[in-house]
Amino acid sequence: MIKKRILFLCAGNSCRSQMAEGWTRHLHGDKFEAHSAGVKPVELHPLAVRVMKEAGADISSQKSKNMRVLKDVAFDYVVTVCDSARESCPLFPGKTKVLHVDFEDPAAAQGSDEKVLAVFRRVRDQIKEFVSGLPGYLSDRRRS
Repeated sequence: MIKKRILFLCAGNSCRSQMAEGWTRHLHGDKFEAHSAGVKPVELHPLAVRVMKEAGADISSQKSKNMRVLKDVAFDYVVTVCDSARESCPLFPGKTKVLHVDFEDPAAAQGSDEKVLAVFRRVRDQIKEFVSGLPGYLSDRRRS
């Protein structure tokens, strides 16, 4: 079986798209070749690494990158995971299907350390739920 290439795109490529890439590799590594990138990338957020590790998915070796470095990769799917990325999403040639799902930015969370960590965990779990159903969701979209 040939793996489908999927790109998760967000503003900074520090949290949401990194988590989506990590969950896709962890849950569906046999079906998808997962990548992530950002419109204006910043460093991988340490709390994203921490909460993913708590849940059993190690993203510590992933790096933030600009979407321009992946411009020559033929993706089957591009999933924007924030409104900013959707607005800035470049056109992808050919058969690439672009989907959008908006997740809260955990890096923008404020409050005590525990409150911020709770936001990271909530977003991590929402992304896991989305990624868990990704194969079925994408096959349903192909039929419609």
